[in-house]
Parts: sequence; C-alpha cells; structure tokens
Amino acid sequence: MRIFKFGGASVKNAEGVRNVVKVLQTVGHENTLMVVSAMGKMTNAMEAVVNAYFKDEALLDEKIQFIADYHKGIINDLFEAKNHGIHHKLNKLIEEFRGFLLWNKSPKYGFVYDQVVGYGELISTAIVSAYLREIGIENEWLDVRELIKTDNAYREAKVDWEVTGSRIRSRIDTKKLNVTQGFLGSDENNFTTTLGREGSDYTAAILGYCLDADSVTIWKDVPGVLNADPRHFQETRKLEQISYREAIELAFYGASVIHPKTLQPLQRKGIPLFVKSFVDPRTSGTKVGKGVKISPDVPCFIVKKEQVLLKLSSLDFSFIVEDNISAIFRLFHEHRLKVDLIQNSAISFSVCLDNKFDGLKTLLPVLEERFKVVCHEGVSLYTIRHFDENAVESILNGYDVLVEQRGKETVQLVVK
Repeated sequence: MRIFKFGGASVKNAEGVRNVVKVLQTVGHENTLMVVSAMGKMTNAMEAVVNAYFKDEALLDEKIQFIADYHKGIINDLFEAKNHGIHHKLNKLIEEFRGFLLWNKSPKYGFVYDQVVGYGELISTAIVSAYLREIGIENEWLDVRELIKTDNAYREAKVDWEVTGSRIRSRIDTKKLNVTQGFLGSDENNFTTTLGREGSDYTAAILGYCLDADSVTIWKDVPGVLNADPRHFQETRKLEQISYREAIELAFYGASVIHPKTLQPLQRKGIPLFVKSFVDPRTSGTKVGKGVKISPDVPCFIVKKEQVLLKLSSLDFSFIVEDNISAIFRLFHEHRLKVDLIQNSAISFSVCLDNKFDGLKTLLPVLEERFKVVCHEGVSLYTIRHFDENAVESILNGYDVLVEQRGKETVQLVVK
C-alpha cells in the first residue's frame, strides 16, 4: 500500500489535474491511496467566504460565486460533456456550505471555519476522482471525515487514534485506487474538524500509519527537500536522504519541509517518506527514513524574516531567575508570540519571537512595567544546521549581528 499526497499547486488548474494523471501512469496506481488538497489557492478563497460571513455579508455571494466559477472553469476544460455529473456534484457541494451559512447559529469562528473551509478539499477530490474515471482509471472516492475521528478543538483538532485506526482499516479496500481529502476529520457529533497547519501532509501520515503503508510520498513542485529555500538563497542543493530526526530539527527551526506532526506517526512504524517532484516523477526525490545520515553532508540554511528581538533586563539589577522567566513565557503564550531563540545571563534575557498574530503591541506595555525592554523589530533569524565557518561567513556579510548562539551542529544568528 502506498500513500500519495498531492498539494494544491499540483491541481491548481486542468493542466495540473492532467499532470497528476501522468504521474500515476508513470509510477503506477495499484494499491494506492491519493490524498488531494484544495485546488490552487482555494483554501484562501474559502477563508474569504468565512470572513465575509462574519464581517461583511454583502460580499458573501460574490465570494461564493468566485469559488463556483473557478471550479467550473476547470471542469469545462477537463470534461467534454456539458451535462456531466460532476457539474451536479459541484453545485450540490456549494449549496451544502451555502445552506450551512444560512441556518448556522453559532458565533464561534473556529466552528464555522471548519464547516466551510473543508469544502475546498471535497470539491477538489470530487473533480479529480471523476476525471480519473472519465479517462478509464477506476477509483473509489472516500469522505475522509468518516475515517478520521477527532476531538472538537476546531482548527487544530487532535486525532482519536483508536477509533480512527479501526475505521480506516475496516473501510478502505487497499486493492483499489482510492481518492480522499487532506486536512479534514470529524468530531463525535459528525461536525467537520480541521487538523491545523500542514493538515494534508498529516492526513497522509495518519492513513499511512493506520494502513501499515510501505511508503508515503508527498508530491511537490520542487525536486525534493533542498538545503535552503531558493526564494532566499541563490545556491541550493537537493538532499538525497535525511533521517526523521533531521527533518524534525529542520522543521523546528522553521524550514518549510515537513511538519513534525507529519513525521511522528511514520517514525513510530519506520515508514519511509519521500518528497518528489510532480513535474518530473521519474527522479528520486528525497527519502526521509530511520537512521539514515544526511546526504550530501552540506550546511542547511533556514531564514525567518520579520522577527522581533526583545532584550529584557531587571529594573533593579536583580537576577533574572526561574520565577521571572516563567512569568515571561506565560505572557508570550497569552499574547500568542512564538519563541524561536532564547539567550540569558544573570541580569538579562534575550528572546527572538515570531509576531505572526500581532501580539507585540499589547505585550510591550505589560513587560515594561517589570523590566527594562529594548525591542528590535524587523530582524531576521538565520539557522544553519551542519555549519562550517564558510557557511557562517556567507550570512554575516553585510549584516549587524545582534545575537549569536552556537551548538555542536547548529548556529543561530539574529541579524539586522
């Protein structure tokens, strides 16, 4: 049994859907389960529907019509028959979430978000499954919400592994080609839940774990896992293989490789993960597995831009000790700031933060009541795994280093 995950970029248009078919024809599709994301930027479009529902209902019909037109364009390109059943299926799915918004009484954003946004995946997989059948590739369309059961922590649901495993093993015929959605589950009342960041990759891992899959492959528009993000670094190299631990380390420091949540179930059963190119499926990609050394052994660069560096010192020159530090971290949690690096001495404490949810504004006045605060906004945090001095020098050139921290394998630099 193999699990294939295709992200939104792979099915963003009719040409993309046809290319997914070419991938299946190239590498085979027997005993395969496909996990498919929403098409292109449709998750963003579904989020725009939810935001209009809460903030500007006058825009709601326009936002829904955009989603309908986008998918109709792809369907018209893929299917010759104007009365093909997929048109009815699309209309039915759109009317389902439109109907939910009409009768919903819940004021909770997270609940409404999960009931609506997942329709991007439901529509996408319906189209892909219908097109596969249209060209003669038989497949089974599965509603993943009937398989993956979770708690009701909407937008970040936790999996009930026992119930989920039982359902997956009893309801999936592994001898067929199956098509299902990423990102989604359902709670005990059968309301839709979503699995949080990198939810579709995580879905593939859940299915792989429960089915004892031979492998999980994530198909991307890059040749594999690179040692640096080509958007920020001029020279990059593909990593042929890395260990689960290395992939988790890279993800922890901010690399957009694979989320640790995806790797953990696979690591438990030693199921290899492949990251391969849907542009050129014959290439080897990157293998993530148990006990394999990084190859080639080159420095790996990660950058997080637009970070915040706070330097805190006590107002009375007293030591910054456990009670101060625990209070500081509690405030970071309350104001939704993610800690990326810490460095402390007896009377000072430096921390690099991700201000993604804009909690810094409300945090600073609270901190200034207890500490002397120096705040540097717009800094960059560079992390180099398997560093050498040449790698460090390549980052230092032209930057003012505010904090440097070195370990045996990793160096981190906060620069301005």
